[in-house]
Amino acid sequence: MNQYQNYIQGKWVSGDGSETKLYNAINGDLLGEVSSKGIDYKSVLEYGRSIGGPALRKMTFQERGRMLKALAFFLLEKKERYYGVSAWTGATKTDSWIDIEGGIGNLFANASLRKQFPDLPYYVDGVAAPLSKGGSFIGHHIMVPKEGVAIHINAFNFPIWGMLEKIAVNLMAGVPAIVKPSEFTCYLTEVMVRDIIESKILPEGSLQLVCGLGRGIIDHVDSRDTVTFTGSANTGKVLKGLPQITENSVAFNLEADSLNASILGKHAAPGTAEYDLFIKECVKEITIKAGQKCTAVRRIIVPENLIDEVESSIAQRLDKTTIGDPAKEGVRMGALATKIQVDRVRENVDLLAKSQKIVFGDLDGFEVIGAEKKLGAFFSPVLFRNNDPFKKTDCHDIEAFGPVSTIMPYKEIEDAVELAKMGKGSLVSSIVTPDNKEAREYVVGAASMHGRILVLNKDCAKESTGHGSPMPLLTHGGPGRAGGGEEMGGKRGVLHYLQRTAIQGHPTTITEITQQFQVGAETPEANPHVFRKHFEELVVGETVFTHKHTVTDADIVNFANVSGDNFYAHMDATSLDGTIFEKRVAHGYFILSKAAGLFVDPKKGPVLLNYGLDEARFIKPVYPGTTIGVRFTVKEKLDQEKRSDDDIAKGIVRFLVDVYDETGETVALATILTMVRKLDQSQ
Repeated sequence: MNQYQNYIQGKWVSGDGSETKLYNAINGDLLGEVSSKGIDYKSVLEYGRSIGGPALRKMTFQERGRMLKALAFFLLEKKERYYGVSAWTGATKTDSWIDIEGGIGNLFANASLRKQFPDLPYYVDGVAAPLSKGGSFIGHHIMVPKEGVAIHINAFNFPIWGMLEKIAVNLMAGVPAIVKPSEFTCYLTEVMVRDIIESKILPEGSLQLVCGLGRGIIDHVDSRDTVTFTGSANTGKVLKGLPQITENSVAFNLEADSLNASILGKHAAPGTAEYDLFIKECVKEITIKAGQKCTAVRRIIVPENLIDEVESSIAQRLDKTTIGDPAKEGVRMGALATKIQVDRVRENVDLLAKSQKIVFGDLDGFEVIGAEKKLGAFFSPVLFRNNDPFKKTDCHDIEAFGPVSTIMPYKEIEDAVELAKMGKGSLVSSIVTPDNKEAREYVVGAASMHGRILVLNKDCAKESTGHGSPMPLLTHGGPGRAGGGEEMGGKRGVLHYLQRTAIQGHPTTITEITQQFQVGAETPEANPHVFRKHFEELVVGETVFTHKHTVTDADIVNFANVSGDNFYAHMDATSLDGTIFEKRVAHGYFILSKAAGLFVDPKKGPVLLNYGLDEARFIKPVYPGTTIGVRFTVKEKLDQEKRSDDDIAKGIVRFLVDVYDETGETVALATILTMVRKLDQSQ
């Protein structure tokens, strides 16, 4: 019998005895067994903190991002292996694609976030705060990786996506992870983790795996650690309330199954593209993963005059859904993950049937293709109808975590909002409508009780990822019953694993700490000119003090002729009454252009090109006769990786352009980005 193992403290180990037997969801065959008995979790946590943590924290965000990108490419090459094992969970090819390639997509998406972070092991948050009149004392914030571990307790429905969408974030932040997948589908997670470990792409200790029940896995957490839980709301609340969590103020993110809703707008009548989209989306959400998604549509809310037609349309499509072995041609829906889930779903269907009517589905009489129904974990799609959802409220309280949904009517859009909110907090809701005002009314009304809202119409349908697909660059979570947590969320998700700390001091000191130039810091004169220096040679804070130029009327006229900008304030001195200007004023873009003429060293050198312009501000009017100069300061350096062996090794340098007048006051500020060659072309 196959023994599925745990990867802890740098070794693959089996637990004592057998905790759980694992079965093929399609044919009931025994796959093996798994156990985590006997694991010393205190040592496991300490191994992650002492081995994985320091290795990750030494890496910069750029290095961590490149690490995730390399891992994503590595796993993508091995995806067919994962598809083969995924079928044992009852998943169709489409179901597996969501889990496998959707999970790997999370690695790619989080790897791309490196462009939003500095080339440092820590993050500089926001802008400086002036704390003194003279400017010699300022405040700022940095965010450093937490020095604990991230413990991820995941659900059975997405053995790969559930792991990758979480570890992508904590690894990007520089925090190691201990992953505890559901014991029932851990065999798929284990296959991928074996490949990850063998790749040696991640530092040792940055990923550990517990495949068994994991009893005691959070007994030894402390204030440095983060715990995430995905699963039932009841279990999540129990874990969140444990004394070791509350007494140590352990960060706990709960993402719970919820009673999500999809609304058909009143303007999406039969015959419209939106009506057809709604029917297709609802059926997809009932049948994809056999309804075993925390984001699946459990409540279908439609205008009361359309409920009969919607019921008929959904039932007709469900009737064409073939159930069975996903390996057989024509099968559209596989099995639930385990027979235990079959019993749980049936129990909740029986409870729901006490207050509402089944209008589609036969719990016993459905057909299965290519498999023996009694041996596998198969379940029929079930559609309920509830004609009085404000009074018969079981549908807002009981979730059957399978291919089960309830259709219900509403009169006005505000009623649809209220029904959606009766789920007491949901991960996602959607509205399908061609009317943008109706969409706005629903979204604004329902947003307070939903973590995500999809607005679907024919204009976005072709590229929409659908109701049930959380995206890595957006937050995934929801209030109330949904757990009150947030996962993924792009940059926001990474920040969950960082400790924000306020820092105070002199601008020169804060510049050194942040590696970003702070106004008021020392500005040693660059020698030679900064455009003569390679990327590695540039130092944050060093400054070029340029020659000066006195602005003339001819400058203004000539710039207007070249640019075509003949705005009255520049060209017509008789039109300035009632404005802030005393006389014709120089174009702001002329000031920046002239500034470039002053600070640029024109000879060929390490500077390859001007990469862009950020944060341009025109602060004080510049009139003819004003003399301007520029303080040109290295503000920040951002490393770039080579795209190929023959690519030029380079980095991005942000320069502060401070244009000032003869009084010393700043008249314009901007940040320019330049691409600068490295001295070492082997990097």
